[in-house]
Amino acid sequence: MNLELSTPLELIGRSAEFQRIVEVLAEDGDLLIAGVPGSGRRTLVRRAALAVGVIALEIDCIRATDGERFVQLLAEAIAQSFDAVKIQDWVNNSGKEFFSFHAEEIPPTPLEMGGDVPPLLRGDRGDQSISNSGKLILIRSLNQKQLWQAFETLLELPQILAEPQDKRVVLILQSFPHIRSWDRHGLWENTLRREINQQTHVNYVLIATIAEITHHSEETNHPLEIVQLPPLAKDVVAVWAREILQTVGLTFDPRSKALQLFLDAVQGHIGDATAIIRRLQALRRPDGLITEQEVQQAVAELLKDLSIIFESLLMLLPSNQVHLLECLATDPTEKPQSREYIQKHGLSRGGSLQGALNGLQHKGLIYGAEQHYQLALPLLALWLRQRLTG
Repeated sequence: MNLELSTPLELIGRSAEFQRIVEVLAEDGDLLIAGVPGSGRRTLVRRAALAVGVIALEIDCIRATDGERFVQLLAEAIAQSFDAVKIQDWVNNSGKEFFSFHAEEIPPTPLEMGGDVPPLLRGDRGDQSISNSGKLILIRSLNQKQLWQAFETLLELPQILAEPQDKRVVLILQSFPHIRSWDRHGLWENTLRREINQQTHVNYVLIATIAEITHHSEETNHPLEIVQLPPLAKDVVAVWAREILQTVGLTFDPRSKALQLFLDAVQGHIGDATAIIRRLQALRRPDGLITEQEVQQAVAELLKDLSIIFESLLMLLPSNQVHLLECLATDPTEKPQSREYIQKHGLSRGGSLQGALNGLQHKGLIYGAEQHYQLALPLLALWLRQRLTG
């Protein structure tokens, strides 16, 4: 029996956040949803979009390595969500200077392959050889001016397609701050947000880390509703975990500290909790009880599998950020800037320390002062402690 982990996040401690996202989308508002990886940001937005009945276009901005790639990803998202015939019409009338559209062919039915069905009895297909989807492709060899024109033209397309159907569209931009690595003057970001703000049938959601709140908190040109996802309370995670495990006949042994070990390991992080629960299912005992041994084994196996990812992560970080991350993992503190903590761990004073804190927050690896600078990925914290204390 497969473990079902699709219990709605709005039912496990995110009801207020979910309701606010629904309200913002229903009011055609724009939104910044901030949290660490694995906190349920995308799931909440997707469910909210479904509840409101809007068409969701998703772009993973980490894949957008430059402006050309960003335009192509936007084009692909639009093509996947709207009727191929309408997109083809748009290309023919407005976008052929910058785009081409390749509709997917409909494979013939077995009956049609036999040649025994007259054309008039083949439904409404007639001579059509395209389906309801296809690929909207950016024409190669565009110069920078043409690429910018293609971007501005494409931004108008969701509105053009949605308005006749009286539909609304939400553009979900995952890891949105990543585009600033190449959009250093904010031209692409500001243009996108300005154009969508002027459209009546399109709005957008930026998915980012907690640190992004500071960037947008005092913004006046394009103010955003901000929804923050802090770690879930332990009692909320406990209720969710019990309900999930019960569906497959598993339960924490009440005579042991298994549940407490599980809660201490995940620290309110729903992504890590999900990963451990999947491991616990594979370690099922005949009596269906989960003891301390199963939790410890599940965590150990997961950390072993994640070790290559964590090692690679450390290699990508500046040395001062690695040092600070290790300090916070092995010796948590609410005041890493204090003289005592700096002296104890040999940290650099002043701007270097603050820069390391800011860098780790922007990467979604630690929380800020409101969460006492704890590591945002509990399994990473566990792995670091084991690595350093051996």
